[in-house]
Amino acid sequence: MVDEVTEYKRQAARRAVQFVKNGMVIGLGHGSTAHFAMLEIAQRIREGRLKNILVVACSLDVERQAQQRGIPLTTLNEHPHLDLTIDGADEIDPELNLIKGGGGALLREKIVAQASQREIIIADATKLSDRLGSRWAVPVEVVPFGLRPEIQFIESLGAKVTLRKTQEGTLFKTDQGNYILDCRFGPLDHPAQLAEQLEKRAAIVEHGLFIDMATDVILAGPEGVRHHRRKSATPTRD
Repeated sequence: MVDEVTEYKRQAARRAVQFVKNGMVIGLGHGSTAHFAMLEIAQRIREGRLKNILVVACSLDVERQAQQRGIPLTTLNEHPHLDLTIDGADEIDPELNLIKGGGGALLREKIVAQASQREIIIADATKLSDRLGSRWAVPVEVVPFGLRPEIQFIESLGAKVTLRKTQEGTLFKTDQGNYILDCRFGPLDHPAQLAEQLEKRAAIVEHGLFIDMATDVILAGPEGVRHHRRKSATPTRD
């Protein structure tokens, strides 16, 4: 099963990279599926099939790996408008709303998404869900100074809150030096309303609800590769 899921991730990534054209400035997300897009982009650059592209990395780790693979990097300060971004997701609903942030890069990923003309999400088909929160907690990035009040606030909204830790048992810190709260609300009837509630809190830097941000979702699974577009209820088979 693991090998199949890995192959589905590769298939989705390869399909998404077909939209990257010479001369583009693109964003590249953090995570296992977006990593396959990075590998495909690097290969196309080496083979001369992609030329004069620049990449804005959504995390320090992605930046380091892109440099190692010879992918030219830039910043949003140098290029504040991106042609497209390729990124992954932890959970996707039928309206193409997302939960992201399993890797802890949700703030930079959302900044890059908002700067992009097109936000292409790639995933294996298991990430599709009838309602956000059914399978995944909502990550919330919090300033350490306000940690306890925000835990209590989110708990008051009905969530079970866990302070994220590393595999070594230490507190997980984002590239910005903040903490991540993994907040299990269960299936969400009104994710946009929850997003608004979280955005009102000063110590909450960002949350992992990406509402109305994905323009495209490319899913790969046993039925093949499916391309969903936000303005079309019917997916196209590629």
